[in-house]
Amino acid sequence: MDFLSTSTFWIALAQIIMINIVLSGDNAVVIALASRSLPPAQQKKAILFGSVGAIVLRLILTFFAVYLLTLPYLKLIGAVLLLWIGIGLLKGDDDDEELEGNSSLAAAIKTIIVADLVMSLDNVIGVAAAAKGDVVLLVVGLVISIPLIIFGSTLILKLMERFPIIITIGAGLLGWVAGEMAISDPSVKAWTDQQHLLHWVAPAIGAVVVVALGKWLAAKAAAGSNGPADEKAA
Repeated sequence: MDFLSTSTFWIALAQIIMINIVLSGDNAVVIALASRSLPPAQQKKAILFGSVGAIVLRLILTFFAVYLLTLPYLKLIGAVLLLWIGIGLLKGDDDDEELEGNSSLAAAIKTIIVADLVMSLDNVIGVAAAAKGDVVLLVVGLVISIPLIIFGSTLILKLMERFPIIITIGAGLLGWVAGEMAISDPSVKAWTDQQHLLHWVAPAIGAVVVVALGKWLAAKAAAGSNGPADEKAA
């Protein structure tokens, strides 16, 4: 249990929880959409059982991701994916498909599980990267995140709408983890271990790239969508 007294463990745990919270906002919306046609009593059951089932399957997928990230070059690919996910988070690329409400409890649970798995690639990659192969850390982080996601999803969404800085921090965290992941790839680890400064520079560059590029693309998209309307008004 000595690992509990190390700052590395607690920092990585905080990263896992933050990644889960920031990237689970859309999953919370899917849960609400899938169960909205059920009676109130069944809505609670659908949310509970659907969320637990989805998280258990996500946990299994994350274990596979942790193993895969021990193979050469896959961490470099994963780092690029994390950068893309973080940029998309700021740009607003989460174009969720509309889901019809389900009239039966079983159908709603199935919809929640399937939709959550389809949308959870970002969570799986992000959590696996933050865990750095530590299974205990992975399990503890996901277990703590479960009640936060299930019971706090509405509050989380409201906080993100009121304080957009939370999304920016989460996106920057993904960039930071991407930088850490890239320099820990087995194909370059022997060299990067000798470059101590790189262990701070690479994550910092990742965070800056995600926030700067994500904000720029978001501003560009906003300007493009407002342009035609402004021309018509003129």
